[in-house]
Amino acid sequence: MSENPAPYPAGWEADVVLRDGSVAQIRPIRPDDVAALQDFHRKQSPESIYLRFFAPMKELSDKDAKRFANVDHVERVALVLEGNEELIGIGRYDRLGGPTGTSAEVAFNVSDHFQGRGIGSVLLEHMAAIAREAGVEEFTADVLPQNRKMMGVFIDAGFGVKHHFDDGVISLAFPIEPTDASEAVRIAREQRAEAASIRALLNPRSVVVIGVSRNRESTGRDLYEHLRTGGFAGDLYAVNRTAHAEVEGDLYTCLADVPGDIDLAVIAVPASEVPGVVRECAQHGVRGVLVVSSGFAEAGEAGEQLQQELLRTARNHGMRVVGPNSFGLINTAVDVQLNASLAPELPAAGDLGLFSQSGALAIAGLESAARRGLGISTFVSAGNRADVSGNDLMQFWLDDEQTRAVGMYLESMGNPRKFNRIARRLSKAKPVIVVKSGVSEYGVPPGHRVRPTRIRPEAFRAMLRQAGVIRVENVHQMFDIAQLVVHQEIPKGERVAVVGNSSALGALAADACVSWRLQVTHGPVSLDPEATAQEFADAVRAAFEDPNVDSVVTAFLPPRQSAGLDIAEALGEVAGRYEKPCVTTFLGIRGVSEVLAGQPREDGRREVVPSYSMPEDAIRALAAATRYGQWLDRQSDDLVLPEGIDQDKAAAIIAAVLESEPDGRELTALETRELLAAYGITVWPSTAVTSVQEAVAAADEIGYPVVLKSTSPIVRIQPVSSVRADLGSADAVAEAYRALDDRLAPIGANTFVVQRMAEPGIPCVVMSEEDALFGPVVRFSLAGVPTEVMNDFGYRIPPFSSNDIDDLIDSVRAAPILDGFGHRAPIDRDALRDVIARVSVLANTNPQIYELNLNPVNTHRWGAEVLGASIVVAPPVGRSDSGRRAMSGW
Repeated sequence: MSENPAPYPAGWEADVVLRDGSVAQIRPIRPDDVAALQDFHRKQSPESIYLRFFAPMKELSDKDAKRFANVDHVERVALVLEGNEELIGIGRYDRLGGPTGTSAEVAFNVSDHFQGRGIGSVLLEHMAAIAREAGVEEFTADVLPQNRKMMGVFIDAGFGVKHHFDDGVISLAFPIEPTDASEAVRIAREQRAEAASIRALLNPRSVVVIGVSRNRESTGRDLYEHLRTGGFAGDLYAVNRTAHAEVEGDLYTCLADVPGDIDLAVIAVPASEVPGVVRECAQHGVRGVLVVSSGFAEAGEAGEQLQQELLRTARNHGMRVVGPNSFGLINTAVDVQLNASLAPELPAAGDLGLFSQSGALAIAGLESAARRGLGISTFVSAGNRADVSGNDLMQFWLDDEQTRAVGMYLESMGNPRKFNRIARRLSKAKPVIVVKSGVSEYGVPPGHRVRPTRIRPEAFRAMLRQAGVIRVENVHQMFDIAQLVVHQEIPKGERVAVVGNSSALGALAADACVSWRLQVTHGPVSLDPEATAQEFADAVRAAFEDPNVDSVVTAFLPPRQSAGLDIAEALGEVAGRYEKPCVTTFLGIRGVSEVLAGQPREDGRREVVPSYSMPEDAIRALAAATRYGQWLDRQSDDLVLPEGIDQDKAAAIIAAVLESEPDGRELTALETRELLAAYGITVWPSTAVTSVQEAVAAADEIGYPVVLKSTSPIVRIQPVSSVRADLGSADAVAEAYRALDDRLAPIGANTFVVQRMAEPGIPCVVMSEEDALFGPVVRFSLAGVPTEVMNDFGYRIPPFSSNDIDDLIDSVRAAPILDGFGHRAPIDRDALRDVIARVSVLANTNPQIYELNLNPVNTHRWGAEVLGASIVVAPPVGRSDSGRRAMSGW
């Protein structure tokens, strides 16, 4: 064979993070891989060759190598994995039963020198995803009993593997449709790998700074000095093209001369020189690079090309990249003491992890934390976010014991769907506080690349709420909340006690509680301004011991300095004894002060009562922590999966439409009903009519009473009646048609349908849109012009838990109408939940559903009926968080 008979599937190419945190490239095999295959085979041990081919094979012949390298990407599919531009793994499957066969035989071969890095698992994951898209349902494999590693790859993947022993070989078979177990395995492996890659950057044993000039004002010189004076615990080296004696320690003029292995290279040279320096790092075996240099994608097209070259070079050689245009990295752990940043001093050690895309905000954030006495565990500035992103840091913080809470400043988001998934998992373990105003291409900083989106910014805010993220408007608010959640318990409820020695401050605190929907159930207690420390302690203790109190707010104006210190110490001591949060407005103290610390607990930690300049700031932070606690209480790992779903039928309907109309189209009424029926959603039939006679005939066939209504989108925004309901006779239908036609014809809205009369209820709208940035987004609202004028829509991103559905319904301001507002009976929430659940699964499973609109969904106390529906299908745009591990690309 000379040429592949099918086009090369470039969409299968991806960068992946391996188990040890290094980066590798996965791609389809090519005919020019013949020599690489033979070299790979030559380096394998006789045992590995025997386990793969069941026979000794010292050399891979030209004939065999050409046969392996030439595939059709349909019946015969093969992927290779490259690390450091060397072939390190091969996976392939051969379809059984021809191009439409649903079973395929799969096999893998992993380099002896790269065992234990999860290569087989990555190959299986990608092969299974490719095979599923091609219609393959099952993988089979023959494995020798002694090949325990390969058995482990199959069994540990989470698929339902069946096997039997026959003639000295173990034959395996397993369905490749994702299961809860296989998805959990995939996500856990992804997290471990990405966390390992960040751990390597933040815990280096050796660092080299490249660009340490003799100029004391240069960036490279600053970075080197900050590392040196900060007490970096590992080996530190300096490199500069021109030799000089202006730095303490050895200075090398060439990276190749630096002795030993290098974990982290900090690069501060002109942008044009950076790709070359990264190549030198690759040759030296550096594990990761931090690029503080500017002049890349933020500077225009030429800089963007430099950034692409930098990233491609690094990834091809297994390295992660922070930056470019980064402010730096910080790890305050006593055994690391890494200050590879432009901050002059290493921050105080603490429990808050920080991530920032903006250099200016990074400086402001570190300074604000220092003023408040709030310690930092780790800090990363992503700069242009060419590689390492906030998603990577969240993966690291998931199991970082030094971090109790996370603060993030996001200027853009390249993969919000993955962010939602990871943030939700992280938020279940520790608070995540995010400063972000919105998300769209509008306002994206120079140097950041995001996919275009057609979803409103409200969807992004809803996504944060869904993930349990505490969203704030600015850095000040972020640290207000951080100093509370790092040092105090999360509130168990909304009930608050207010205690102080100033009636004015107490009233401010109580009013703020009401504004933030907290309940003042104790106090405000206002002590005498000259109250002693003991009297203050007794009052605070009484508040903590009140069973109707979940949190305590104190406010104190000391009459003199010495008395203030006594009372501060008393407050810290009392608060430290209870597992209820406490905040204070203590004149003269702001932030976290040892004066307000309690006694050490069993784990050695001392809880500190955070102090705020005004009660309003304290209450706002407390309210945010309270809402977070309520979110935690509602969480469930069980995702909705309604019964009665026929995905095969739905997929067949979609495939048939796209086969005839490759660009997609709106489904006919019949196709819409059939597709929704496959997911257990019944759409009430309606008959389009264009005359009085047709309207009467349709009503006679349907049976009275009926509804006559306009289907024109114009009537949604025009203040004109477009429906006639409860028509009980042919004469009533005829009269209604004439009246509506006279009224709507002048505005071109006289397109009518006749439908059976439904139970009087509250009309709602359930929609789903497939977005290039977010993936599927489900929208809910009550129907009608007021909803659109008031922008009263709720958004959530599938997959859903049952709590997500309730949160979606309750997120609209008009939701109380559904629960029996006024004299109405409450609707059947279970019926509405079921409709939303089915839409969410349909949208999440089928990315070809470009737009789905159930309008109206008639809800009432007896159930819910879908009275109108439309669906548009289109080729999938490609979701940013697919079912296989892959790094974001530039």
